[in-house]
Amino acid sequence: MNDKHLTPNATTLAAEDRLRLESLRKHRRAHRQARSAKPPTAPEHFLAGEPTRSQRLADAVAATVGSWRFIIFQSTAIVLWIVGNVMTGNGAWDPYPFILLNLLLSFQAAYTAPAIMMSQNRQSEQDRRHAETDYEINVKAELEIELLHEKIDLLKERELLALTDAVHALTRRIEELSARPT
Repeated sequence: MNDKHLTPNATTLAAEDRLRLESLRKHRRAHRQARSAKPPTAPEHFLAGEPTRSQRLADAVAATVGSWRFIIFQSTAIVLWIVGNVMTGNGAWDPYPFILLNLLLSFQAAYTAPAIMMSQNRQSEQDRRHAETDYEINVKAELEIELLHEKIDLLKERELLALTDAVHALTRRIEELSARPT
């Protein structure tokens, strides 16, 4: 196994950890090659395009229905509906089982649920694009960090070689001086 890419602490890794590390590096290289095959274009991850009229409507419905203001307004309207029908007695426009109220609420649910789902799907698509961008940024950062580690290791290696040469030169000098007659 090639240990030149490993950090000094990594040389003490168990064989299983070394194999896993090498496997991860192969996977990352394969991913890099697959990504580099298509040239990067404009930052399409952030350009979702202008939402269509129906998408804006779905977002507006989801924002309205998903607010406390709507819940309070609807709850108040339902309570007034029920109280109004109970108080009028036999002349109620929607007597006790409140069939018309049930129909209106079912109608509202039938149309708001798909609009909310469309809005959530669009938001999910945007989240997926942002996650892909984050992943690519993380892979690039990891590669840059690995490159920095390799450079630092190379600098350490050069420094060690220079120190070793200096020690050898000093040792030779000491030997020369000690071999000289006093």
